[in-house]
Amino acid sequence: MMCKYHSAIMLPIAAFGKKTMRTIGHYIDGVETSGASTEFQDVFNPATGEVIARVALASPADLAAAVASAAAAQPKWAATNPQRRARVFMRYVALINENMDELATLLSLEHGKTVEDSKGDIQRGLEVAEFVAGAPHLLKGEFTDGAGPGIDMYSMRQPVGIGAGITPFNFPAMIPLWMLSPAIAAGNAFILKPSERDPSVPVRLAELAIEAGLPKGILNVVHGGKSVVDGIIENELIGAISFVGSTPIARYVYGSAAANGKRVQAFGGAKNHMVIMPDADMDKAADALMGAGYGSAGERCMAVSVAVPVGEGTADRIVAALRPRIDSLKVGPATDSASEMGPVITKASQDKIKALITSGIEQGAELVVDGRDFNLQGYEGGYFVGPTLFDHVTPEMDIYKEEIFGPVLSVVRSSTYEDALKLVMDNEYGNGTAIFTRDGDAARDFAARVNVGMVGVNVPVPVPLAYHSFGGWKASAFGDLNQHGTDAIKFWTRTKTVTARWPSGIKEGAEFQMPTMK
Repeated sequence: MMCKYHSAIMLPIAAFGKKTMRTIGHYIDGVETSGASTEFQDVFNPATGEVIARVALASPADLAAAVASAAAAQPKWAATNPQRRARVFMRYVALINENMDELATLLSLEHGKTVEDSKGDIQRGLEVAEFVAGAPHLLKGEFTDGAGPGIDMYSMRQPVGIGAGITPFNFPAMIPLWMLSPAIAAGNAFILKPSERDPSVPVRLAELAIEAGLPKGILNVVHGGKSVVDGIIENELIGAISFVGSTPIARYVYGSAAANGKRVQAFGGAKNHMVIMPDADMDKAADALMGAGYGSAGERCMAVSVAVPVGEGTADRIVAALRPRIDSLKVGPATDSASEMGPVITKASQDKIKALITSGIEQGAELVVDGRDFNLQGYEGGYFVGPTLFDHVTPEMDIYKEEIFGPVLSVVRSSTYEDALKLVMDNEYGNGTAIFTRDGDAARDFAARVNVGMVGVNVPVPVPLAYHSFGGWKASAFGDLNQHGTDAIKFWTRTKTVTARWPSGIKEGAEFQMPTMK
């Protein structure tokens, strides 16, 4: 493994050097607290493998306290006009920007991704917070004057009441902000259950929301595992749940929460393909694969994990272009500003990824670059896996079928465009896909026919901007409405339609037939 580690440029971040153990509590009714928690879980620095904090795991009493706080605060917040709610988000965006370095440092310390990548995580969340500053427009209903004789008809969007978000470890700022921003701007209170693996940033985001003017109780944070998730699902006061995680858990949350009468959106796993046509610019395609495949150590639901070159010549060229780029990829801790890729989140993740790489070899794939033995002097205890490249992968192999969620890129060679398209469409997941080509007809056909929720044309990671909606198809998403964009406003509100008739339009006597406008 020839990946380089450059230690010459080190970030002056004191937080990375602290050895003092701290406890990360819940955030309930405007206060960080361990509450009634009797169980705690270690939080690790993935770059070193060291325990750097412990996080309180919520008891039923802690969740009940968070819900009670939300229930008490929500009616007054819902009665606050949308413009005033929007102003809170304007201040919130400013505060997050002011504290960007602190938040990114904290995020990198617990997650392992580089500081610049952490800033990108926060920025993409901020864009949704900026979008919901337009709540006065987004929440407008409809009105029809004179819908019938003396009859007016209008609709209005009203908050669900209390919403909850269950978020994954890989984006501890972005995904919470994607959920809480539209929910709260729409007039709801919100319970956030972030990953217990990197819990500090979600708590800090809640503190900044209060500083921005959000009333206490409108945003509460509780930590924990399945018991807390089940408590959220079963709580009668929580009306809507948004979830992001693996597909098996997404199915569980969707089915269980729907059975409890809740509105649900649940986003699951992915196996994202990038089709490379023979006419594509191979250098640009290779650069795109490097960032999309190895950025954040592949721990992204929109990471490209499968490259599909069309034609043997295209495949040979893309593999040849990737090899030197992988060899020069700078792998290291977030404290090194030259690092381009950090460790994976846990030892269990590291072990799983290495086992899948071994299975790829055993099942006949050609291992072009092996990241299993990557070792970094001074960081031997870290959860590093070097960038790995397979060629001649087939759909029957485990490295193709499973979402590896690590820095492993598989090349599946395709003889024709139609075969490449079929490969993407036959996959059980449908989160994101991309095509690299100079041919407008091929790009247009691909975008129109592929059964995937987000499509990139010469864009490897096609995550929509905040004013469009994010969501996959097939086993990647469960529910009818997506995240952010106008879908989010629809999800976190209920439509009420009013039909009004005033005395001058009311006929004498009872009407027993079905009312019509005839």
